[in-house]
Amino acid sequence: MTELLDLPTLRYASMSEVTVRLVAAVFLAGLIGLDREVRQKPVGLKTLMLVALGAASFCVTVMEMIAQTGGGESFAHAPDRVMQGVIGGIGFLGAGAIIQEGVRVRGVTTGATIWVVGGVGMASGFGFYLHAALVTGIALFVLVILGWIERMLFPGRGESAEEVD
Repeated sequence: MTELLDLPTLRYASMSEVTVRLVAAVFLAGLIGLDREVRQKPVGLKTLMLVALGAASFCVTVMEMIAQTGGGESFAHAPDRVMQGVIGGIGFLGAGAIIQEGVRVRGVTTGATIWVVGGVGMASGFGFYLHAALVTGIALFVLVILGWIERMLFPGRGESAEEVD
């Protein structure tokens, strides 16, 4: 029974470091998700947090896999391949958020936000906390501040593609 309670020994990073990476991904994505929730957008807090968590977990997992197997030539490009797969998968999720209704397109900002949050998750997963925080701050600036400026400068765009998003 005690074997079930023992935490695995990690080689790439300690369990506390892995926890920090995953929690950082969820927390930073949550900041972006809160903005989406407040604006009652279709993709919000939980979805964005899960996207970032998933991206971070793939990054942590591949690095641990390399550490446990000793790496070598066969794993030289493993992080690159994981990043490509994660980016493609997140792009697929983002594309699913985009809806075309005749000449109107909705959800483009939501799709882009999903993609950015995936980047935040990957940066956190690889331990690049400053990068992840910077991307989060810039994304919030674009969504909140530039969104406010856009609404002030173009008040009639309430039914436009981006505002409906």
